[in-house]
Amino acid sequence: MRKSVVFMLVAAALVVTACSVNVKKDSEGRDKNVDINTPFGGIHVNENADVRDTGLPVYPGAHQKEKGGSGDEKSANVDISTSAFGLKVVAVEYESNDSPSRVTAYYQDQLKKYGKVLLCHTSHGASYTGNHDHNPDSEELRCEGDNNGKTIELKVGTESNQHIVSIEPQDKDKGSDFALVYVRTRGKEGTI
Repeated sequence: MRKSVVFMLVAAALVVTACSVNVKKDSEGRDKNVDINTPFGGIHVNENADVRDTGLPVYPGAHQKEKGGSGDEKSANVDISTSAFGLKVVAVEYESNDSPSRVTAYYQDQLKKYGKVLLCHTSHGASYTGNHDHNPDSEELRCEGDNNGKTIELKVGTESNQHIVSIEPQDKDKGSDFALVYVRTRGKEGTI
């Protein structure tokens, strides 16, 4: 029994010392990139996501949204990888002076290269969801909730590999806020 406890303490000490954390800061001293590596996997977060990693072009004339008043970043590239699962999410927020209907039409056309485009209406922003309530073996995407609301959500792909564009009218319908999102998951097998 005593040997087991000593072995577990030594193993725990090795795991803790094998963990590395690397944080890179921006010019104002705020965290921009965080890399955590352990023997069990890693977490990598970059707050300067490259829109090309979403697989979608930027709507003509749109510009990336500025940080919110509370310092909320408007882009992120998150990669979690372990031997049991993996998750990659890339999201970038933009704004345009064009109407939601014009932005929607543009992205419906752009998303066709990935498959059949699903058009949903929600009362919230982009959501990563799949077909959890129906056939558990299905990877088919579906609209969530009552499919009602001002936010238009375009989805294409499968539950484990999807592109999402979430489009909202700006205040007083003067333009559009939209997010380009790419989500990729894997189980124990496969790569991201």
